[in-house]
Amino acid sequence: MRLREQLHSGLVIPAHPLALNSQRQLHERRQRALTRYYLAAGAGGVAIGVHTTQFAIRKIGLLEPVLTLSAEECRDRNVVKIAGICGRRKQATAEAELAARLSYHAALLSLADLKDESIPQLLDHARAIASIIPIIGFYLQPAVGGRLLQYDFWRQFADIENVVAIKIAPFDRYQTIEVVRAIADSGRAPEIALYTGNDNHILLDLLSVFDFGSGPVRFSGGLLGHWAVWTKTAVEHLALARQHRDSISSELLRLGHQIADANAAIFDPAHHLRHCIPGIHEILRRPGLHEGR
Repeated sequence: MRLREQLHSGLVIPAHPLALNSQRQLHERRQRALTRYYLAAGAGGVAIGVHTTQFAIRKIGLLEPVLTLSAEECRDRNVVKIAGICGRRKQATAEAELAARLSYHAALLSLADLKDESIPQLLDHARAIASIIPIIGFYLQPAVGGRLLQYDFWRQFADIENVVAIKIAPFDRYQTIEVVRAIADSGRAPEIALYTGNDNHILLDLLSVFDFGSGPVRFSGGLLGHWAVWTKTAVEHLALARQHRDSISSELLRLGHQIADANAAIFDPAHHLRHCIPGIHEILRRPGLHEGR
């Protein structure tokens, strides 16, 4: 199945964490096992080298080893492999070339390091990376290092031919709607899949229908740190949302709020999500997937 079709079909894509030993070194066996866990749980893709894998792996030479391990575990499987791409042009270009060389299908493009660039400069950066590998836009909320990206940016971003999806994760309804409106207005909603990254609004995003006068637009699936845990249940929730989004019951709305409440226990919103990584690691530690937090 072609990449755009796969993404539009609706996938559970966990944002893959990093498995370390007690000396805080890469635990290769557990890292491989974690990828296999997601595949066994029914995930349709994995996202490696992203926020939950920790951006700092680049500073200590772990990006290529971590990308390689997951690529090897996904070999000969019908799963979408997504690599996180960070940094300014030189770094981002090198990471995109690495991802392409390792047969990753798409790059999740972080603009967190380009905080002072203008919209034309951001778009030029995105076009440069899209010339190397298909890209997924990433609206990362400011609380965890992102920047505000308003309608004008997303409307022009949608015109980049090699954009295949957008992960919308501002944790804000107004900003979420701005991105969806921009894609709807671009006329490219059939080509650009929308993936929720709003860990505080997962099920309700998946149930929502947006219409700005040009026809309905929906989220196809999710690319989420929250789905790095309890992944089999996440697969069930996505199937439930796709089955019932034209007839939403009070039970589904209740489940949506229960999921958000569970997320609060993991992601530490009381402290601006500062401890979301160890929260995810703790849930993975309990069944033995991780050695520690």
